[in-house]
Amino acid sequence: MKNQKKASTMSTTLAMAHRNLLKTWHNPDNLSDVIIQPIIFTLLFGFLFGGVIAGSVHAYLPMLVSGILIQSILNAAAGSGQQLREDINSGIFDRFKTLPISAFVPLAGQLIGDALRLLLSGLISLGTAFAIGWRPSVNLIMIACVLILAIFIGWATSWIFVLVGLLVKNAELIGSLSMIIILVMTFLSNAFIPIRTLPLFLQSIVQLNPVTITISAIRAIMKTGYWNTEATLVIISGIIIIAIFMPLSLMVYRKNN
Repeated sequence: MKNQKKASTMSTTLAMAHRNLLKTWHNPDNLSDVIIQPIIFTLLFGFLFGGVIAGSVHAYLPMLVSGILIQSILNAAAGSGQQLREDINSGIFDRFKTLPISAFVPLAGQLIGDALRLLLSGLISLGTAFAIGWRPSVNLIMIACVLILAIFIGWATSWIFVLVGLLVKNAELIGSLSMIIILVMTFLSNAFIPIRTLPLFLQSIVQLNPVTITISAIRAIMKTGYWNTEATLVIISGIIIIAIFMPLSLMVYRKNN
């Protein structure tokens, strides 16, 4: 009976994850965050700023790839809270309560679906960069490590947005706040410009930005082909974020459901 119950919970969780992906596919806003934005920003920043910052698009791509990858992942992660709030406001979670499933299955399905959305967004950002001339100097194993690192920190961050989605009642407000936060964190980092070009007071802020640390770790891996201390710090930071915001999210979710 226990094995049957576990199988049932797993299958229903995967069904909820599949539903989450279908919602993304059929929602223009969510689809834009995951698929369209990585393509647009890669092309826009590459051809618009490449010559100014690095002398050419090709020379700018090694810097741009890591910045676009993290921005794309965070944009996709930010959609977690808005999707969750839309489901709650629509009453679909009340209908889930009437089903013979665990109360946490809808939330678990949401987070598994989020991981797959982050993977898709990351692959599209890397694929677009490759299409316009980027060629990595490391092997596929290290590229996979970079992608996993970006997805992990994005998935950890999605727990923050899940908590926001559980606390804030307006889905549109969640979307607006999330977009502002992501834009500030990515543009106030080393994602698209060298830190040395910034005023001194901004350099100190940028160096403390978690996005800067993550991008620096990714660039070091892409350049040397080896895992580095900064990458380990990113993993530790992600674990800390999950350790804080997962229990808080589950507590609020349990209270409301």
